[in-house]
Amino acid sequence: MRILVVGAGAVVGYFGGRLAAAGQDVTFLVRAGRADRLQRDGLVIRSPRGDLTQRDVKTILAGVNAEPFDLVLLSCKAYSLDDAIDSFAPLVGESTLILPMLNGMRHIDVLTEKFGEARVLGGQCVIAATLNADQQIVHLNEMHAVTFGELAGGISERVQAIADAMAGANFDVTVSENILLRMWEKWVFLATLAASTCLMRGSIGDILSAPDGKRVIEGLLGECRAVAEQNSFTMAPDFDARATQTLFTPSPLTASMLRDVENHSHTEADHILGDLISRGGEAQNGDHALTLLRIAYSHLKTYEARQTRTS
Repeated sequence: MRILVVGAGAVVGYFGGRLAAAGQDVTFLVRAGRADRLQRDGLVIRSPRGDLTQRDVKTILAGVNAEPFDLVLLSCKAYSLDDAIDSFAPLVGESTLILPMLNGMRHIDVLTEKFGEARVLGGQCVIAATLNADQQIVHLNEMHAVTFGELAGGISERVQAIADAMAGANFDVTVSENILLRMWEKWVFLATLAASTCLMRGSIGDILSAPDGKRVIEGLLGECRAVAEQNSFTMAPDFDARATQTLFTPSPLTASMLRDVENHSHTEADHILGDLISRGGEAQNGDHALTLLRIAYSHLKTYEARQTRTS
């Protein structure tokens, strides 16, 4: 199986590097500067699950002709999706499968419109990773998991073949019979975490210490769940236990979106909160109801407007 990894950033670089180290045929689609560095230093992963330096990294630049790949692994910021698609589209053939690991759901609409539903899988990953000053991938905790499946549900031979290829790559792999529900569950959780920590500008522990902090998180979680249910996705029974454990136990946890704000960076507010609101319909009590979710989204859009004006 020929695998194309779009980019070599912290998340997709981690999983792509693990696959390459396990002997899979992996090529990284990167810019010229990153390609040069990978050739010089290798792809370096620092992880509590085992360090890795992968030499002789195969790379390709956008615009270079090549045979279509069997699988495209895609994980980028949502606002960079169009550029990413432009870079890998010429490398997609009739039998190519695209496995995106972005948050939210808008990217699925974009990818299926561009490539057709038959070529697109649903997917998500759980990992905390970053690039250090030397462009090494630093894995920050023990979690490193990929879950994927057919958008139509069930387990097909082709997704099982991908799972088999990933099986020896030293990260957790799950094939889901209902990947869209898994993606909506993550979206509901992430939107709640992002909206609450960005709106309140603090960690879960900070928010829970405030007089009405718990009510703010409860309200946001309820609103996000209502949007999922409006779209015919009811959270599975184990969702409540996981969400309660994470969102209502004091901890230093924040959303990466809050870290983007603190770093004066672009955010995925439109894709995580804005798109959720747009899919809400009756769940958001009409266009004029000022819900907590809408307030959090407006808060982030105000931040972005100020960033645009001052940059």
